[in-house]
Amino acid sequence: MRQIIQTFTFLIIILQPLSFAAMAEKMDFWLQPQHGGNSFNRLPPNQDYFAALHNYGASWVRLSWDKWPTKQCDFLLGNADGYQGLVKEDIATLKTVLDNAQAAGLKVVITPLSLPGMRWSQNNSGQFDDRLWHNKRFWQQTAHYWRDLAAALKNHPAIAAYNIINEPAPEKMGGLAEHASTADMQKWYQRNQGGARDLPAFYREIITAIREVDPLTPIMVDSGWFAAADAFSYWPQPLEDKRVLYSVHMYEPYAVTSAPNAKRKTPWSYPGTVPYAGTQQKWDAQRVADYLALPFDWAKAQGVAKHQMVVGEFGCIRSLAGCTQYLEDVLTVLDKQQAHWAFYSFREDSWDGMDYELGSQKVPWQYWQAAEKNLPDTVPRRATKEFEPIRKRLDQ
Repeated sequence: MRQIIQTFTFLIIILQPLSFAAMAEKMDFWLQPQHGGNSFNRLPPNQDYFAALHNYGASWVRLSWDKWPTKQCDFLLGNADGYQGLVKEDIATLKTVLDNAQAAGLKVVITPLSLPGMRWSQNNSGQFDDRLWHNKRFWQQTAHYWRDLAAALKNHPAIAAYNIINEPAPEKMGGLAEHASTADMQKWYQRNQGGARDLPAFYREIITAIREVDPLTPIMVDSGWFAAADAFSYWPQPLEDKRVLYSVHMYEPYAVTSAPNAKRKTPWSYPGTVPYAGTQQKWDAQRVADYLALPFDWAKAQGVAKHQMVVGEFGCIRSLAGCTQYLEDVLTVLDKQQAHWAFYSFREDSWDGMDYELGSQKVPWQYWQAAEKNLPDTVPRRATKEFEPIRKRLDQ
């Protein structure tokens, strides 16, 4: 018996360093600033698509699959109304896409737009699905879903992180105004802590499920209110898992950068005084810098390492006169912060609004014909002046 115990103890001592080395290796990718793009396409991307992004100098892609064709109601999930297990045909499709990215030299952060009880609004007749943030029964289903997904993908060499959910918004129907003051956010969280709208608690439950099958892969978590840069402000502390990446998205001021502005008779201008958080505010390079400082200030105060901070999306409507300047101002801040980032979006085949390789002009009718018939997009892309703020940084 003593010999067995001694042998077992020896194995633990020998194996532990290997385990720690493996953990470090999984996080090594994120120790230096990584720059890439978002892929939210309607068709599963092929190797040429990923190679084109990599050839610009990108190192990673944030990949979503909720637009991809499926025989079920929701790709991979089966049905967001009640998770029963991964759809085998869909997981095979996802693995093929990951193989394509790996062959092209890109790392991938997988990013669902839907979870059990939270169907992505564009797949839900435009309606925001609040069930996940109303009933913890869907937390349990999400934990099951992510445990299955991590078990299926943990050994794929392309995987750089699991992004638990894109742009969660438990606050939206929970009584907290978007871009409320930090004090109001903190009071709101104190009232909702422990309930179904407690985003940090939700993440802890899902991370626990993932770690049951995969102790190594980094996990990316978006802030609340659709990943707003000010929405980590109410978190009283970071998550306990040391392999977590904290992500925000940057589209503020949304009244300027979003599609409705392009349809206005007189669009709001950037730089300029524009609607934001219920008031008129001046937005320029300094205002962008002040706003984007918020998550990094939170991280520093909480002892979160700089390499754990990500801007997972940013962008603006390419046809707007101030879009190129906006991209330059955002990226100038991210340069100074040495942050990981991924622009939105790369060669999207169902919406052209932030496809900067198309320049500022309207796309030809063949783009929409292909989308209508669910055929591959064949519109040529090139490096334009609208894409230049991103291109020159990818090429560094």
